[in-house]
Amino acid sequence: MPVLTPAERRAALLLTLLLVLGAARDAFEARRLARAPHAAPVAAAAVAPDTTSPAPAATAPAAGPLDLNRATAADLDALPGVGPVLASRILEHRRRFGSFRAVDDLRAVRGIGPRLFERLRPRVCVGPGG
Repeated sequence: MPVLTPAERRAALLLTLLLVLGAARDAFEARRLARAPHAAPVAAAAVAPDTTSPAPAATAPAAGPLDLNRATAADLDALPGVGPVLASRILEHRRRFGSFRAVDDLRAVRGIGPRLFERLRPRVCVGPGG
């Protein structure tokens, strides 16, 4: 059996510790996502409209600005720079904090920085009911 030097033992211990910490973090994250009540419905809403009705998303930009308070995940996903993950974040923000009062409220959504916001500003609006 090979004998490890003290430096090799420390390195092996460090690697083992890093592996255990990484596994614990992954387990914690999976458990946190499983307990989140909004994770499954938002993900299902982001997938279902895309597969059933691609036509409304394709015609939405021609009809004028998209109302942030009435938009579906498919509508938001059709915007430039917005994918399914960001669309679900926008819907989650709307669910948690209520209707958008102004287009500038979109900046509070994680993942929408100044550059993306400037691209989205002419393509979205907030309806009178919001």
